[in-house]
Amino acid sequence: MDTTVCPWCHTEIVWDEELGPEEACPHCGNELSAYRTVNIGREDLDEDLEDEEDDDEHEHEHGEEDLWGEDAQEGIVPVFNVLDSYRDTYDLERYDSAVAAVLDEQSEVPECPQCHEYMLLTGTVQAQDFKSAVPAAVGAPLLKAPFSLNMYVCPSCFQVQHSLAEEDREQWVRNIGGLRK
Repeated sequence: MDTTVCPWCHTEIVWDEELGPEEACPHCGNELSAYRTVNIGREDLDEDLEDEEDDDEHEHEHGEEDLWGEDAQEGIVPVFNVLDSYRDTYDLERYDSAVAAVLDEQSEVPECPQCHEYMLLTGTVQAQDFKSAVPAAVGAPLLKAPFSLNMYVCPSCFQVQHSLAEEDREQWVRNIGGLRK
């Protein structure tokens, strides 16, 4: 088995030699072509393990600017932490504590696709005016209104994400043909 690391989201993608490599990252959808992709073979992993053993003997520390050489920083796309703009006006330590407490109470904790922080469930949105697609393969609507969407907001970059509410997931599976015969 060979391993590929997505350069956009840093997800390790393991693919079977019989099926061949993935064309796009299953996590973020990034195109995995030769100039954007890092392929890691077993030999590279063995070398990394040897390097980690050598790092244990390394005794002095480096500053943050030493973490990446100038050449390595050119391909990195920074994610601006919007929350930092509120640092002068609000107590962000108390904000972080409240965010952690809310996350502890959530049964589902999705990751923000933008900055990879955990997202907070802010409530549900009712979808009343919705026209469902009717794929020929299924022959019925995939989802019928009314249904609810869980709305999540990232506490760091304020991105919004929706997912089908728990009570409507059963309708989704049933409509696609998930009933046992």
